[in-house]
Amino acid sequence: MGFPGTWMTESESVVYRVVPKCACSTIGQIMFYSDHGRFFDGDIHDSTSGLHKWSQDVSQPLIEANVKAHKSYAFTCVRNPYTRILSSFFDKICGIQRNGRRYRGNLVPLLIQKYGIEVGGEDGKQEFDQIQSFRRFLLFARDTIRWRRPMEPDIHWSAMSGHVSTFIVNGGHYDKIFWTEQFNDGMQQVLDAIETPHSVDLANIPRFNESEGHGPKRAHPVEDYFDDLSMHLVYEIFHKDFDLFKYDFENPGNKMPIGEIDLDEVHAKLGE
Repeated sequence: MGFPGTWMTESESVVYRVVPKCACSTIGQIMFYSDHGRFFDGDIHDSTSGLHKWSQDVSQPLIEANVKAHKSYAFTCVRNPYTRILSSFFDKICGIQRNGRRYRGNLVPLLIQKYGIEVGGEDGKQEFDQIQSFRRFLLFARDTIRWRRPMEPDIHWSAMSGHVSTFIVNGGHYDKIFWTEQFNDGMQQVLDAIETPHSVDLANIPRFNESEGHGPKRAHPVEDYFDDLSMHLVYEIFHKDFDLFKYDFENPGNKMPIGEIDLDEVHAKLGE
């Protein structure tokens, strides 16, 4: 299986396992900058040179050799499951993507037809019942993850623990897992632990939120989207994420972690 979703700087200063919707655009740009002294012009997900990616055939043997020998510092970044699934809904379901089209072509019409989900207008400005539509989307997300229908689960709403685990199962080892909610602290610890061709001043790095402005703005506090049923669905899908990455399942309004991530526990439980 190898190391899907894994990026590595060309200098091999650091290895990163991408977790969608967890600051991956900013992290990728920081890695690119640390090698080249400039940012990639465009969405870093579109780059085909300047950064090794598992999706690029030429990069695979280099990434595999590095990761299996643990030659470089390896890390990933995670996010509160409540805010992550909400962000996926507004960006991927309600939003227009950077190619000017809806995400995955016929996905949105399917959701409108089968689940009664509304997404607003093409400009993202049309009013619709965000809370009701999001809760119906959660049912769809659960169906894809539990029964793989009406389609396979999407990387943007499948559990973070699933993304994180492939790296471990195939022979990788993380030196650091940090939280999006404490991004500067976590990213600084990574930068302090590695040597890069160009130094990175985190205070002056812009945030590359490539999904910003794609969809309607969230109209309510996070906790308003989650009633008892939707909390139950979120726990069904993401219980490992809450447990391993120390997020507060009981309070959707608290996006901050409530404990420290235990790397030994993560490797033991996700390496099985």
